Amino acid sequence: MDVVYSWIKILHIVSLISWMVGLFYLPRLFVYHAEAGAASPQAETFKVMELRLQRIIMLPAMLATWASGLYLAINGGFFESSGWIYAKLLLVLGLSGLHGFLGKTRKDFAMGYIGHSPEFYRVINEIPTLLLIFIVILVVLKPF
Repeated sequence: MDVVYSWIKILHIVSLISWMVGLFYLPRLFVYHAEAGAASPQAETFKVMELRLQRIIMLPAMLATWASGLYLAINGGFFESSGWIYAKLLLVLGLSGLHGFLGKTRKDFAMGYIGHSPEFYRVINEIPTLLLIFIVILVVLKPF
């Protein structure tokens, strides 16, 4: 394994961790924001926190995860020899879809619209965990 591939793998792991932290934390902020209410003094603080988390951490981390992951998959020959990579990509697309949903939700909160209950955001908060578990299983076991 060459040095560049190893460094790209490090980038992939670090960016994935950063992205996942955001996917875990943003719905939790939505829980607190929904509990506080759209017109509360805390709502303005939550809006700033949500925007910064999404723009400064989550978006760059997601883009770096995708770019480094595709590099690793292509240069590792996974598309030619491994079926698990397609299942992993499907799950990562799910994470990306969740990312998009959270971005739309953040914009709604920024406009003062709270579309769901705190309980809804608590449930949404569990989705990245489940997807991550299955992704790690696929990467480690490479079952097919």
